[in-house]
Amino acid sequence: MTSVIFMGTPKFSAPILQSLIDHDYDVLAVVTQPDRPVGRKHVLTASPVKQVAVANGLEVLQPAKLSGSPELDRAIALAPDLIVTAAFGQFLPTKLLKAAKVAAVNVHASLLPKYRGGAPVHYAIMNGDAETGVSIMFMVKKMDAGDVLAQRAIPITDQDDVGSMFDKLSDLGRDLLLETLPKLLAGDITPVEQDPEKVTFAPTIKPEEERVDLNLSAHLIDCKVRALRPHPTAHLYLNGVRTKLWQVRVLDQTTDLVPGCLVSHDKHHLAIATGEHGVLAIDELQPAGKPKLSITDFLNGSTDTLTVGEQVAK
Repeated sequence: MTSVIFMGTPKFSAPILQSLIDHDYDVLAVVTQPDRPVGRKHVLTASPVKQVAVANGLEVLQPAKLSGSPELDRAIALAPDLIVTAAFGQFLPTKLLKAAKVAAVNVHASLLPKYRGGAPVHYAIMNGDAETGVSIMFMVKKMDAGDVLAQRAIPITDQDDVGSMFDKLSDLGRDLLLETLPKLLAGDITPVEQDPEKVTFAPTIKPEEERVDLNLSAHLIDCKVRALRPHPTAHLYLNGVRTKLWQVRVLDQTTDLVPGCLVSHDKHHLAIATGEHGVLAIDELQPAGKPKLSITDFLNGSTDTLTVGEQVAK
């Protein structure tokens, strides 16, 4: 039986771990991030990966920082055949990578060398890409730079957001990993070096990047809203109030109004001007301190005066 140390943290990683267990890999230990406070009540909550590990009676290691930790020493001492990572969230020291008897491999949610880094799914949607995918690659010291063992693409639809794509890519990564590992163990794979000329990066989204730039086209604003939904969520200022955007629509019309100006509205509809003469309808939003609202509920409860042509969003 092939022994494995699995390293991962979020929901994306959990089905991948479960598949290794279900397909008779000997999971010696699971390394995941420490429990974190979640929600308004800050309830200390185990990661999805830890929940799978505990349910299956596996040893769990949770270093706040892997390098120099007792958990690192424990993982090295286990001397697994394989180390498998999937969105673990920390760099792996070289001595841990070398502890794997066969290889250390990573399940990365992009078509490498495109979108190395911590937010590949967000950037693929935000940039309006037609597809993304999963790469199985060797782990090396440099971020997401290892040779690729296998790769598979999947379309991004106009309805997809980062939540739905993570679910699809998790399933895709699970299946591709299960196909790839037996070939790797049998020596039936020729790794492909990443083309350095085609490398792009997808760093973690910063808070200031969550604000919508209304000078973008309506299409790219829609892409950004979906790329940041359900987390961390795009926002703008609507009549001076910081407002999260949950659902928007690109309208098949143009305007000469300045981006952010009100193009049209009624009891069930609000549309604003964007860059490139576009028009964007806001269908679902969340003003600061309030629950998520449909545009109808928002307009029915609003006391603001709305005038076509005036700047209402920034």
